[in-house]
Amino acid sequence: QVQLVESGGGLVQAGGSLRLSCAASGRTFSPYALGWFRQAPGKEREFVTAISWSGGTTYYGDSVKGRFTISRDNAKNTVYLQMNSLEPEDTAVYYCAAYYSGRGDWASRSLTDYRYWGQGTQVTVSS
Repeated sequence: QVQLVESGGGLVQAGGSLRLSCAASGRTFSPYALGWFRQAPGKEREFVTAISWSGGTTYYGDSVKGRFTISRDNAKNTVYLQMNSLEPEDTAVYYCAAYYSGRGDWASRSLTDYRYWGQGTQVTVSS
């Protein structure tokens, strides 16, 4: 299994930037896709972005396209989420998630496909 630990959350003003990191440990030699999801108070957890094992394929939710960028460094077993032009609507707990995907160059956008989850990191954007 894979253990995930997020970091980098915090308080930022609207229009600002944050970079989240997620470090993976455990059985990281098997190919796994990674995703970021978020959950705001009173709302369901929603898809933000995902990246394939190779990093060659990425997907983004409509609300973050053009503002957020996902990347990964497999040598460091770490995935990053660069968030620019943050809006108050981006306020949420952000979760890193993973599942064993094989070496195919794709990643799921479905929450139910992700088996391993981090504890979450709070991102608060003030207006």
